[in-house]
Amino acid sequence: MTDPEPTADRDRGSGVWSLIRAERAALAADLEDLTAEQWETPSLCAGLTVREVLAHLTAGASLNAVRWLTGVIRCRFDFDKQVAMRLAEQLGTTPAETLERFRRIVPSRTKPPLPAVAMLGETIVHAQDIRRPLGIRRDCPVETVTQVAEYYRGSDLVVVAKGRTGGLRLVADDGPFTAGSGALVSGPTLALTMAMTGRATYCDDLDGDGVELLRGRCGTA
Repeated sequence: MTDPEPTADRDRGSGVWSLIRAERAALAADLEDLTAEQWETPSLCAGLTVREVLAHLTAGASLNAVRWLTGVIRCRFDFDKQVAMRLAEQLGTTPAETLERFRRIVPSRTKPPLPAVAMLGETIVHAQDIRRPLGIRRDCPVETVTQVAEYYRGSDLVVVAKGRTGGLRLVADDGPFTAGSGALVSGPTLALTMAMTGRATYCDDLDGDGVELLRGRCGTA
């Protein structure tokens, strides 16, 4: 059973969960034919393979607020330890099992105590953590990615994004997203979003006087 969507999330936008489901389904489809070697490809998340990142996404969609808090207490408020523990729970014994577990949570609305848009961000960003090293391209709807970019521009809750972009003016060249003031960083909304969350490789897709400053602020994802 999944958790009901909190009122605040419904008020923020009734379509967020349908976007999450669409992005999860697209990722599952992209990974259907990976070889054993591809599953072990290093992702953009330092120290994690693409298979492990997929298990992390499954874990996030399997934790309600109570289970999340229980895990935090069990791990003595070591959040990284809890992430590793939950990932291991969802990894399975084979890549096929890892993918099947992910398929099961495609429609899930279960989540930790985060807004639904944060779950959308997790889905899009980690999907790209997987796709980019594998050379898989997905043209995410710019309207969807813009919602994530708008969320990250004002928050350091899940990742340090707001702090990373201080003194920079971000301008999307494929949609309406703009943020901040200062040295210009421009490019696709997805590349801006990924760079905001610390993925330095996406700075290669950006232009402007502020790109190298942003690149220097990108650390371990």
